[in-house]
Amino acid sequence: MNIRLILTLAAMTAIFAGGAHAKTDEHERVEVLYETTLNLIQLLVAQGVIKQEVADEMIKKAELKAKASRRQAQEKAAQPEAGETKKGEVRVPYIPEHVKKEIRDQLRQEVVGQAKQERWGDVNAIPEWTSRFTMEGDMRLREQADFYADTNAPAANFRANGQNIDNTTEDSYHRERMRMRLGINANVTRGVDLGLRLTTGNVNDPVLTGNVLGPPPISIGSPTSTLQTFGTFNSKFALVLDQAYLRLTPFNWLTVSGGRFPNPFFVGTVGNIYTGTLRSGPHTVPTAGVVHTDLLWDVDLNFEGLAINLHPWLKEEGRTVKPFLNAGIFPLQQINQSETVKAKDKWFFGAQAGLEWAPENTDTKFRVGAAYYDYRNIAGVRNPNFGDTLFNQTATLFRQKGNSLFNIDNDGDPTTNLWALAADYRIANVTMVADYSKFKPIHVIATMDYARNVGYDEHKIFARSGQNIKPQIDAYQFRLTVGYPVITERHQWQVFGFYRRSERDSMLDAFTDSNYLLGGTNHKGYTLHALYGVAHNTWLGLRYNSYDQVSGLPLSIDSVNLDLNARF
Repeated sequence: MNIRLILTLAAMTAIFAGGAHAKTDEHERVEVLYETTLNLIQLLVAQGVIKQEVADEMIKKAELKAKASRRQAQEKAAQPEAGETKKGEVRVPYIPEHVKKEIRDQLRQEVVGQAKQERWGDVNAIPEWTSRFTMEGDMRLREQADFYADTNAPAANFRANGQNIDNTTEDSYHRERMRMRLGINANVTRGVDLGLRLTTGNVNDPVLTGNVLGPPPISIGSPTSTLQTFGTFNSKFALVLDQAYLRLTPFNWLTVSGGRFPNPFFVGTVGNIYTGTLRSGPHTVPTAGVVHTDLLWDVDLNFEGLAINLHPWLKEEGRTVKPFLNAGIFPLQQINQSETVKAKDKWFFGAQAGLEWAPENTDTKFRVGAAYYDYRNIAGVRNPNFGDTLFNQTATLFRQKGNSLFNIDNDGDPTTNLWALAADYRIANVTMVADYSKFKPIHVIATMDYARNVGYDEHKIFARSGQNIKPQIDAYQFRLTVGYPVITERHQWQVFGFYRRSERDSMLDAFTDSNYLLGGTNHKGYTLHALYGVAHNTWLGLRYNSYDQVSGLPLSIDSVNLDLNARF
């Protein structure tokens, strides 16, 4: 062992021992120093640094010096001490220079760290809590032209059967429209988020025409449309609260959402449509490519109620199979029952299971989902006696067109019909997506979506309505997408096309997209769509829709949409 190191240790021991026990038990301090010094001397002897004779001589001299020091101390104690500590005076023990340096460095690091965190001296500094808020949004300007076939039946014939449509023959119907959405996410704490979204849209403007059609209770706004039509003599636009929900993520594989929130179900792939899909962190960012098809649901539709998403291993890299489970319960219409109101609350339940599969050593990913959607108390009930209104509220609050209807009114007036749904709706749905990415950044994405109303019962419909309505209960869509999966930069592009067929009672017409035969069910046809990025997060879209009615009165409508989109 190096003699310099040993002597340094001895010196430091003496210094710290003296400083640590100053003005305490003096006898104990002396004993500690004495034993420590003897041990160090014996260590020097054992290491061969000094001889035993030298050690003995050192101890002898130390003892003599100690005796002399004690005599001097006794003599000094007998005299008044000039530097005696006065009341309130504090004596500070000696601190070695290297210890002072360590203290200075540590204090400097703590102060600098706090200054950076709290942004001392930054004139642009903002409070910490503001960093927990994020804001995103998008805006779309649209020129829409609708073209009606000369062979279409008059609109009055449709309305006589309860179908909501007020124009079938006015060709080249042009509308200038816009949509603005502003989303705010607040991170309350770890695993707890609050989401809000404002959007344009008239609460008294159904999807189809912008007019309130039919007698009450069909007098509410669309649950899906967020478009605002120009040409209202410069009247101000309306803003509505489109989303308001709490989202809990107690584990990285579990999400619980309550309130009014985006569609919680996986339903395929769509080009430039934004749904506000739930995800960690900021979750209201519009994108130009999300997992959603619009066979069953309009992409602007939000759900009210409670939803649970289980997604184990979602973020685990290298795993080829990742299952998921989505479920929810959603109130559609709350009804206060009484002696004069016998209708029951309307509910919607949904459950979906699926998986994402990415085979090793391939450029293809697959995603499959199987779902069951159950609407409760959705069918109408005819008022049994003349003048009764007991079951008036069994009519749905909102519908578009397509579903089978019957008149539940019983007031004897043929001009005041109250139309309600004739069928029950329990939908089985299968969605499959294959994403081929060998030519990155270009993707080739194929999607198949199929739905069937397994709750349709001809006998119940006849007993309910007195009508013999043959089942038309299937819907499907085949789609092919080529290009960038998300349009974010200039010169990025995407094209897609699909064919779809939606029979009359395959699904509830209230929540379907208004692009196809201007909303509802009972249509077949195709869509072609092209997207092109013109700047960062800015893109053009051109869509052509051509659709005909499947059964019933003749109706054919083509439409062209030219969109300019921007998001932030």
